Amino acid sequence: VYLFLYFQVLKAFDYFSPWNGQQQMYKLDIGWPKIPEYFTGQTFCVAVDSLHGLVYVGQRGDNIPKVLVFSEEGYFLYSWNNTVEMPHGMFVLNTATDSSVWITDVGTGKYGHTVKQYSPSGKLMQVLGTPGNAGSSLIPLQFDQPAEIFVEESGDIYVVDGDGGMNNRLLKLSNDFKEIWLTGTNGTGIGQFKIPHSVTVDPFGRVWVADRDNRRIQVFDKVTGEWLGCWSSCFSEDGPYSVRFTANYKYLIVAQLNMNRLAILAAPPVGSIGDCVIVNMVQLADETKPHLLDVDMKSGAVYVAEIGAQQVQKYIPL
Repeated sequence: VYLFLYFQVLKAFDYFSPWNGQQQMYKLDIGWPKIPEYFTGQTFCVAVDSLHGLVYVGQRGDNIPKVLVFSEEGYFLYSWNNTVEMPHGMFVLNTATDSSVWITDVGTGKYGHTVKQYSPSGKLMQVLGTPGNAGSSLIPLQFDQPAEIFVEESGDIYVVDGDGGMNNRLLKLSNDFKEIWLTGTNGTGIGQFKIPHSVTVDPFGRVWVADRDNRRIQVFDKVTGEWLGCWSSCFSEDGPYSVRFTANYKYLIVAQLNMNRLAILAAPPVGSIGDCVIVNMVQLADETKPHLLDVDMKSGAVYVAEIGAQQVQKYIPL
């Protein structure tokens, strides 16, 4: 009995202590992409179209294509450059009839401070915000360096607005771009933000926001916008830059840029948010600086946009 209990304790310790030689959950796909030379700028964001096996990458730099498109096998397919100034966040939406690519643009020129919808080939379909004009928090569709976007199949849109601009807020819009609710101001209190940097939604009606400079993840009710809870104990050393669920919604994957790592956190089921538990981590090379990531909801692969390494890397679940 004692031996059995001893091994159970060891097992539990191993489970909660990823730095104790625990088996990794992901491995790097060294063959993705096939030709890394297509990355010619700083790669800030990546979005996966798992339905069509496509991976979109947003990069910054002068006189380079701002959006690159790869196959999930790593072959470069095509690129586009029009009307994107400084891509920050990306999201691919698939509906029964259509696919579209959403990009947040934090540029300060004539295309900046906007959230834009493109066709898969790069045709501009919709612009939210006033291009070139940084907004005030008083006007819902007036953005100031919008960081990221998440779009549900229903067409409802969630925007975290505030990659260092005046606004620090989370906004929900209907599919016809009307405000459903808006929450958040600049600050450290409950429901306030300091650089809300990434947003995602789970199947249980909760919106998860990487509140970067407050070093926490805050959670909201997707119907009402009500604050549900917050995780901070996992981020004492470095704030969360990106937040995405694994394909089975069992885990949250969080990029921590300054620590060059991905933290894998246990996702709480329905009910209380509780506090965060890191169950595993992926340590990246020094100075890779993982910024935003996305998950292929079919294969479970994780794609990480790394500003420092100027590349996107693919990690495969083991």
